[in-house]
Amino acid sequence: MKLVHIVRYYGPVGGMERYVWETTQELVKLGHEVQVLCEVCLAEAPAGIAVHELGRMRYRPRWIYYMRFSRRVHAWLRANPQPGWLIHSNERVGVHDVTTIHGPPFASVRDKPWWKKVSIRVAAQLWLERRELRVAKAIVPNSEIIARQLAHYYPEYAHKLTAPIVPGVLPGVMRAPHAVPADGGVIGFVGKEWQRKGLPLAVEVVARLRLTRPNLELWVIGPEEKEIEHLFKDWQGGYRLFGWRTDSAHFEKIDVLLHPAKAEPYGMVISEAMAARVPVVVSDMCGAAAQVSDEHGAVVRLEASVKAWAGALETQLMREGPVPGFIRGWDVVAKEFATVYERVGP
Repeated sequence: MKLVHIVRYYGPVGGMERYVWETTQELVKLGHEVQVLCEVCLAEAPAGIAVHELGRMRYRPRWIYYMRFSRRVHAWLRANPQPGWLIHSNERVGVHDVTTIHGPPFASVRDKPWWKKVSIRVAAQLWLERRELRVAKAIVPNSEIIARQLAHYYPEYAHKLTAPIVPGVLPGVMRAPHAVPADGGVIGFVGKEWQRKGLPLAVEVVARLRLTRPNLELWVIGPEEKEIEHLFKDWQGGYRLFGWRTDSAHFEKIDVLLHPAKAEPYGMVISEAMAARVPVVVSDMCGAAAQVSDEHGAVVRLEASVKAWAGALETQLMREGPVPGFIRGWDVVAKEFATVYERVGP
């Protein structure tokens, strides 16, 4: 099949971007022809994929940027017709056959007070989102949470929803099985968007657990130290702030990944931790919670008490025996998309 993928940034530079980067390469391995239409390619173009860059644009204000990107995509396709090619978008455009939704619907703004909804920005974002869903023949959510939200806010398009196609995970470092000291251990938190991903709650939970595990440490990977050091003003040691890291070496040392996110469309760090055989404790607001079995860790209600969160962590710290690996290759993701493409057709 001949496929055009649309994404603003093409490269392994973020959750959505890696999703497209890995999937397109696996589609080529399956024998499909692939072109990528993007604002900019942020890595060396993979062999066998024709990459077309539309050029950098000003990012702010965001809604105008999205409009501008959409217009450039439309203009390129008018100038370069692609008869017989299926168009798969990951962005707010209106020329596609298939669209993948990587984040929560903007339509959740409808639940806010009226004064937060009356603006050109909100109207434009809602129009872009509705157009994206209206045009698509198939809408692919990347998690169960996103699927439920789309069906709730856009019931008129619910019949277009496919089964979620969750991200794959690359094999990487492995945590060696070992017993965690009764008075210690290492809890890991990973994420640049530390507020949305629940770092304040994580700090509170680990602080409580340190009352009975005085040598327990919290390792924070992602945010800059100056952004979050105020959260530890009452601590006397017991934490390490690493800033952003491009590798995953920390999974070799972390005993439990704690991810109490307020809203997380998927949460690739969760599947990456499970693939590294690190147990996880995550909130029920994470899309990846659907992939967390009892063997891999625990899913805790976001509204649960700090005591309940600490108890879930304690259970994982005390576990015996190896954690099973989590396997989901990007080739599987590509095969699931190929099934969607066959049903939709160009």
